[in-house]
Amino acid sequence: MRTIRQGDAGEAVRDIQHRLLGLSYRIDADELEGRFGPSTERVVRAFQQARGLPADGLVGPDTWGQLVEAGYRLGDRVLYLRSPAFRGDDVRELQQRLNGLGFDTGREDGIFGNATQVAVLEFQRNVGEQPDAIVGAGTVESLLRIRSSVEGPSRAVVREAEAMRRMTGSLAGCRVAVDPGHGPDERGNAGPGGVVEGEATVLLAQALVEELARRGAVPTLLRGPDEDPAPSERARVANELHADVCVSIHLGGGDPETRGAICSFFGTTQTHSPAGQRLAEIVCEELAERVGVRDVAAQRLAVAMLRETRMPAVQVEPCFVTNPDDEALVTDPSWRRRVAAAVADAVQRFVEGGAGEDEPRELDPAEERATSR
Repeated sequence: MRTIRQGDAGEAVRDIQHRLLGLSYRIDADELEGRFGPSTERVVRAFQQARGLPADGLVGPDTWGQLVEAGYRLGDRVLYLRSPAFRGDDVRELQQRLNGLGFDTGREDGIFGNATQVAVLEFQRNVGEQPDAIVGAGTVESLLRIRSSVEGPSRAVVREAEAMRRMTGSLAGCRVAVDPGHGPDERGNAGPGGVVEGEATVLLAQALVEELARRGAVPTLLRGPDEDPAPSERARVANELHADVCVSIHLGGGDPETRGAICSFFGTTQTHSPAGQRLAEIVCEELAERVGVRDVAAQRLAVAMLRETRMPAVQVEPCFVTNPDDEALVTDPSWRRRVAAAVADAVQRFVEGGAGEDEPRELDPAEERATSR
């Protein structure tokens, strides 16, 4: 879809505004007939922040998808396994309630997949319903009648953390999906000197692929220089590759004075991926050690590449291309090789040691953990 932003007008903007109003956000009256003005942008940013998305005020695929999903409540529609999968807050509530009762839906990501179907079947058998894996009025009524523990740490998070602690492996033969963020259509951030994120990420991703292959891993690029698949399509390919790890490469943007690095993992205010968090923290450590980045942060993010991939996944932003000094680094092949080596070190540490000696600590959803070495 075309990204919608301040200054746009029309039916698409009106649809966005009505969905936001339905979620109890307030927009200035003079904008309500389809004009994307300052108050609409302010509300979009508030919505994005609440949903764990980059609060950039732009309505792209991730923000639009979550606007649609936020409108569903459990019981609004009949849910079952299909392609494309049902997505929405109703699915997320279903997963939370089933996990709270001990039926394993896997990650509480709001996507009705195979694990959710199996959990529904098990629940229906346990309450004496016809086990058809269809979540209709009867199954919803049974779920709401039985008190489940939806407060506190998600059981899905606990299970993933336990599995990570038992994980040991080798980088040799490890399948790594490498995603160069953005592309020729959605070009991403741009530096003052003209460096474009969608082009620079390809160079960084290629350097990482070369470094991983040199160490015996099996890396796969999720797009070529002239390709720009949607984020959900990239996630689907990574899943079909049965990748062990996914690394998405981006470049930060914003205030020209801002420098540093950000590494994101799947997470919302309700849940997160412990494995993704641990990998993100290791990447932060290696970028500080190998590349000399002074300010690095691990943070939660709910974009498609982190939410829809089934393996530990991170989004790495090794610098801010909008900063003139960082932009100059991006054009330096030796810097790109150092970044690639740091990320490869992190992937190797992760797959060979799992959680390691130090378990990932619980991050406040709004917190950015700054570390320096």
